Amino acid sequence: MTEKEYNECVNCYADNVYRFILKNLRHEEDARDIVQSAFEKMWRNRSHIVFEKSKSFLFKVAYNQMIDQVRKGKRVSLKEEFREDAGVMQPGHHLKRDLEQALERLNETQRSLVMLKDYEGYSYEEIGQITGLKESQVKVYLHRARLQLKEYLVKIENLI
Repeated sequence: MTEKEYNECVNCYADNVYRFILKNLRHEEDARDIVQSAFEKMWRNRSHIVFEKSKSFLFKVAYNQMIDQVRKGKRVSLKEEFREDAGVMQPGHHLKRDLEQALERLNETQRSLVMLKDYEGYSYEEIGQITGLKESQVKVYLHRARLQLKEYLVKIENLI
């Protein structure tokens, strides 16, 4: 990979990687650190990286660092709970909040798979490369995650 190709990767993929990590960690500074670290690793290994596979390389490195961060428990996650005033609800008014709550109920692997497939648009094969799972495992885990999301989102008591 040339310096020009590396710079193109930074321009094309930095926001996507950051958004993916931030959605999972919900901590801006940790997400920035992971993205920076992933690009640093790509820079150090640029002579071994094929430009066409750089996106997968970045997501794989960032994903692995995110999992390490979560597993090591390096930070304490503080969650602010709030209840919005119960007024007249407009259709779709709380849709984003409800979806985020549903995603929080998934384990880290399921949430990552949903984010990679449904938010970032990766194929099952690419997700397998990023996460180190077999393509069949990706499909099964993603199916189970979607069922869990559906189960949560259709229960009226979860949405009121």
